[in-house]
Amino acid sequence: MQNLVERLLDGDRRALARMVTLIENDMPVARRYLAELHARAGNAQIVGVTGAPGAGKSTLVTHLVRELRHRERKVGVVAVDPSSPFTGGAILGDRIRMMELAGDPNVFIRSMASRGSVGGLSASTRDVVRAMDAAGYNPIIIETVGTGQAEVEVMRAAQTVLVVTAPGMGDEVQAIKAGILEIADIFVVSKADKPGADQTVAELAMLLSLDPTRRQRDKTTPAWRIPVLKTAAIKDQGIRHVVDAIQEHYAYLVESGMLSQRAQRQVRSEVQALLSHALMNALQQTITEDEWRTLIDDITARERDPYSVASQLQERIGLK
Repeated sequence: MQNLVERLLDGDRRALARMVTLIENDMPVARRYLAELHARAGNAQIVGVTGAPGAGKSTLVTHLVRELRHRERKVGVVAVDPSSPFTGGAILGDRIRMMELAGDPNVFIRSMASRGSVGGLSASTRDVVRAMDAAGYNPIIIETVGTGQAEVEVMRAAQTVLVVTAPGMGDEVQAIKAGILEIADIFVVSKADKPGADQTVAELAMLLSLDPTRRQRDKTTPAWRIPVLKTAAIKDQGIRHVVDAIQEHYAYLVESGMLSQRAQRQVRSEVQALLSHALMNALQQTITEDEWRTLIDDITARERDPYSVASQLQERIGLK
């Protein structure tokens, strides 16, 4: 295990797989290894792919990886499932189709369970991305759980966000409610060989033109014009245009200085998440399950209030 980091940095896939397993199992040694990898990461473009269930995200990601491999890119994929990937179901069927790419030594795919995390991402997603980044994979694609409004969490992990929709799903109206317009860097209308694709493109374009958050704020920096692209992944149509747009957006982030701004935002979010995780662990180690039941019963019976209970728990773990 002592040379695990060295082997990972040399591109050893087995070492990377072992690292990911340690991360997913929340092993204490994983933190130490990740701290060593931090200085060697930060080179990969992180691409988030999100959208409603059934929009065609997994199929799109599969074809994006194929196109990126044609361009001699070494690609990592983190596919987050709403439950364990070993339980079966339709989601697993998508993963099996994606795993046809796993035989390529320059493609590393990991399917992870969200384990109840909000925001469509597993709690350990960012750590797995960091390990892939240090191992030389670039770009790294994160396919999130299609959970609706909580999908905005992906913007805290990715530099370029693709929002996938499909004709007839009604996602355009839902997108406004979910704040999707605020996080999308590229819109992809999948299944464009179906009726209604052109109408969906037109509606999204209209919504983008009305969105006040996309108005240019800095007159010295050109605004990114969000493209709305059509794809029919099964027919391999439009995939190259999406990959071109992904690369163009990264170039825009570098030239405009937005890349460093997004990195700072993501670091702040990650540190806050680590602190939150540490606080919850401290609570679990301090308070027994029986105590929790007693406190919950007292609050439910109106014998105590949640505010004084929270203050008491804060004091027990050393917070004022």
